[in-house]
Amino acid sequence: MRTVFIVWVLCLLAAPAFADVDAAGSYDVKFEEVGHNCDPPPVALQRQKLVVDTNPRKNSLTVNIETIPEMVGVPERGGKIKATTLKVLPTTVGGLDARYSVAGKVDDGGVVQLVLTAEYQRHDNHKPYCTQSWNVTGLRAK
Repeated sequence: MRTVFIVWVLCLLAAPAFADVDAAGSYDVKFEEVGHNCDPPPVALQRQKLVVDTNPRKNSLTVNIETIPEMVGVPERGGKIKATTLKVLPTTVGGLDARYSVAGKVDDGGVVQLVLTAEYQRHDNHKPYCTQSWNVTGLRAK
């Protein structure tokens, strides 16, 4: 029994340590559309700034992209990000509302890699219209 305990302790000590990456910060990102079932695609996103804020006391995380409403989530370990708009909101595209969500991570080198999804619905009857998604990549701003 003692041998099993010693082996267990040695395994714990030998396990790789994972650094807890702080995702908070400002990033210069680019958007690459990866798919949509919209005709025509409602939004074309260009390079812009993405800001991730965390509040450990409130256990909250916010993701802000200049042309998209604020997305809210809960901070996760290892630089993981997962956030969504709290409700369906009006868009810059006439007649369409959307719910936005983002998921991905920030690595220890300050590189952000996310997938942003917009689920559009018609403003007049709230029926689903289409979905559009982008890969979002960039570096932490200096």
